[in-house]
Amino acid sequence: MVGTTVGSESSGSLVGVIGAGTMGAGIAQLAVQAGHTVAVYDAVDGAAARAVKSVGKRLDSLAAKGRIDAEEAQAGKDRLRAIEAPAKLKDAVLVIEAVVEDLGVKQKLFAELEGIVGVDCLLATNTSSLSISAIAGGLREPERLVGMHFFNPAPLMPLVEIIDGLATAPAISAAVAALAQAWGKTTVHCRSTPGFIVNRVARPFYAEALRAYEEQAADFATIDAVLRESGGFKMGPFELMDMIGLDVNLAVSTSVWEATGYDPRYTPAWTQKEHVAAKRLGRKSGRGFYEYGEGVEKAAPRYEDPLGLDRYPAPKLHRSHGKTATSYGDGRILLDIVIDPDGMSTVAIAPAADTPNVELQETIAFLQGLGKQVVVLEDVPGLVVTRTVARLVNEAVDALYRGDADEEDIDTAMKLGVNYPKGPLEWGADLGFGYVCEVLDNLEDVYRDGRYRASPLLRQLAHADRLMDAPLRRAPGAALIEELAKDSEADTLFDDFLKEHDLLKEPDLLKEHDRTQNDPDKDPA
Repeated sequence: MVGTTVGSESSGSLVGVIGAGTMGAGIAQLAVQAGHTVAVYDAVDGAAARAVKSVGKRLDSLAAKGRIDAEEAQAGKDRLRAIEAPAKLKDAVLVIEAVVEDLGVKQKLFAELEGIVGVDCLLATNTSSLSISAIAGGLREPERLVGMHFFNPAPLMPLVEIIDGLATAPAISAAVAALAQAWGKTTVHCRSTPGFIVNRVARPFYAEALRAYEEQAADFATIDAVLRESGGFKMGPFELMDMIGLDVNLAVSTSVWEATGYDPRYTPAWTQKEHVAAKRLGRKSGRGFYEYGEGVEKAAPRYEDPLGLDRYPAPKLHRSHGKTATSYGDGRILLDIVIDPDGMSTVAIAPAADTPNVELQETIAFLQGLGKQVVVLEDVPGLVVTRTVARLVNEAVDALYRGDADEEDIDTAMKLGVNYPKGPLEWGADLGFGYVCEVLDNLEDVYRDGRYRASPLLRQLAHADRLMDAPLRRAPGAALIEELAKDSEADTLFDDFLKEHDLLKEPDLLKEHDRTQNDPDKDPA
């Protein structure tokens, strides 16, 4: 089998795109702008022609804005056509499938294509979560099928996941990666596991927000605001699910859950299932977690009103370790993770049931005096950002532990595929893997449902200093351990913030911090 010249930008090379929805049209636009002749097919009458027309309009729009030449736009439109049958793809060097996420449909399609295209033609599926090995299982030459997962909108999103099935030939995945890079994309490589990198590692971002809502930590808009304005995420999970489509997001969650043997870490939330059942699917239906349409007032987060107190003592805030504030029995107030304490506009706190109201008010006023908007959450375990980030780190570490992808590709995928403020492995190193593991253990102790079980590699990373000279150096993740896990305490972000604003100034408190540094439950941070 050949096919390794598919990355050429020669206008003589034909690329086929099957599936003329938003994703298929976006892939067609990418290919035609890269200089390929592109043929688009869809089983729905007229769909391919409509996709070709929409791509043509986008090319004209790019030319009108000066982003491409008018001649380039016209040449692209001349190379793009709709076809009425897959048989027209017999001379293609590459065919990319972007049809419905149904294993049987995809298997049937590729079996048909194998009898049409030449032996040198590469076959790629844009599936977001289905097994590449299963899709290729019925082919005579399964080694030429590879996953090529684009992110929507394909012309704009920089990431493409290249996924190997059990039979995929290394030369084939390398050729397809080179092609995607020639189209201006950053590629990451992973094995065919449920959800691949992005859609599996990202599950906790949605799941923990949904659980926090179900536990009445806060409303949709407030949870979104905390994750955006404190956690640093570009969008909150509820607004992002509304944009994706609740049905689409639920389908991916369900697919990963089923493919992992109904692992409780991926159990779909009843709140999301209820919304889908009620046809509240997000922006496309006019209502999801939020309501859309002309004249609809956007839901506002619940920030604390300015208190304007003139004098108040510096509060003693404690870093969340995955427990409730009330469980400590000392009236403490917990602080949720803030990715950049100086740069973020919002901080979230949770008082214990026995926190004196005057202390809560003084704490709110103090933080407002620092220029922060303050959200007071209900006292749920792990608050919002803390539980979310801990689970994201754990998922990324577990992907590394399973050998699904390497460290750099995991972090790159999450930063480029879903715009996370940090790669989860990088974030885990910043926070301290020991801290992340402790948060998860405390959450698991509360819920006891398997959802928060720590990856075995996370436990190894939590003891990285002790294991530096052990055989772990030769295990998956050795590079991560050597480069990142150098500070087992790793509380600097919180300590620097609190110390800078005199929240740890009392000598007795600092002594207590030193005395209990191996007991994070008592660490005031």
